[in-house]
Amino acid sequence: MKEKAKFASKVGLVAATVGSAVGLGNVWRFPAEAQAGGGAAFLVVYIVFVFLLGIPVMVSEFALGRGGQSDAVGVFQKLSPGKKWYITGSLALLSSYCILCFYMVVSGWTFEYLWQSLTGALYKSGEVLSVNDTTAWKALFTSKMHEYIEESWGPLINTYVMIVLNLVVLMLGVRKGIERMSNILMPVLFVLLMIFCFVALSLPGAGEGLKFFFNPDFSKITPTVMIDALGQAFFSLSLGMGILITYSSYFPKETKLTRTALVVSSLDLLVAIMMGIIIFPTLMSFGLTDESVEGTTLVFVTLPEVFVNMPWTEMWSSLFFLLLTVAALTSTMSVAEVTIAFFEDHMKMRRVTACLTVILPLFVFSTICSLSLGVWNDVKIFGMNFFDFLDTFANNFLLPIVAFLTCVYLGYIAPKNFLKNELTNNGTLTSRVYPLFKFIIRYIAPVLILFILLARYF
Repeated sequence: MKEKAKFASKVGLVAATVGSAVGLGNVWRFPAEAQAGGGAAFLVVYIVFVFLLGIPVMVSEFALGRGGQSDAVGVFQKLSPGKKWYITGSLALLSSYCILCFYMVVSGWTFEYLWQSLTGALYKSGEVLSVNDTTAWKALFTSKMHEYIEESWGPLINTYVMIVLNLVVLMLGVRKGIERMSNILMPVLFVLLMIFCFVALSLPGAGEGLKFFFNPDFSKITPTVMIDALGQAFFSLSLGMGILITYSSYFPKETKLTRTALVVSSLDLLVAIMMGIIIFPTLMSFGLTDESVEGTTLVFVTLPEVFVNMPWTEMWSSLFFLLLTVAALTSTMSVAEVTIAFFEDHMKMRRVTACLTVILPLFVFSTICSLSLGVWNDVKIFGMNFFDFLDTFANNFLLPIVAFLTCVYLGYIAPKNFLKNELTNNGTLTSRVYPLFKFIIRYIAPVLILFILLARYF
């Protein structure tokens, strides 16, 4: 029997796992959620949920993956043979592939903007505009956004580039592909974040932005803010996607799961906070606080407006979209690995065959996603185009259901002392947090996840 692949080092293990969590959810979605939730008020609730619920649920998925030593479906079949809990893993598989289909399109957009920034084409047609003419610049970048996202061939070509890049890395395997690439990309991402934090904090008026982000007004904490913060915590930590189960199956047996979860969650939280430090002082400094920071508009309209007001516009723009492309690549690699691991472990395919089986259909599905935003926009599924349907179906429906079922399984169904044995490495470690984690997984997390589902739809 083929030996299960393992990460080669602790650094590589953390880099890969952090890379699976850190992605567009932090860079793209977090600033929008934070602004809508009142800035610091949202941040406080978000931090509480990351540590109160995110880490225990992450540890649960780590325990399943390392203990089951299989893919997201196989772990349930190994631990509870003859029972239908493998459906939980199947739903995780479905959610991850739905996300992968439209994530590849978004990663293609980031690559397009990186290229347009490097060549200067993103700003070239605005050379006749005054720097202070914010209305004209906004109109220009809005027009370019629609051109780069909705035209037929441009977005498709860039999506295909990112698909091929993912395929090359993933075919190299866990150590030579995922781990090695993560060891390179994650330091690059953090260096770029630190550079942008320094630049943002040096801008005039930055203090007002920091005040919005770090000085909480607790009256702004509403049930909606709490629901959004909990949803963002689960999404940004990649819970319910099968990613953490898959990656933890590559953990060596001596890995300390609680410590790893704490490190990964803390670094993921750090990225979100650094993005807030970058975005809010910058928006405040350039008088763009009234503009929406909804993901697409923030990244492709508002921030290019900011770069126009800075010296070396193309350089800062290129660095930012390099950061975004790195985040997109680490995200898509980890999401794709969920299904690849299924075909390797469950269907007994060779690595290259499994990669081709998973990645090649993306040329079709991602094409449909991309075209549904442009020429096929009139084709609707439950009133949504194909891109938005996959996004809503995966993030608002499948992910919380998988997280809920995972907690119920580990809290009530898994073999006796399974979670305790995994947290203590079969008794070789002392785990003081085990009783707390068990209580949260059995009673707190399922109730709150169910509350999110009911609140969203009823």
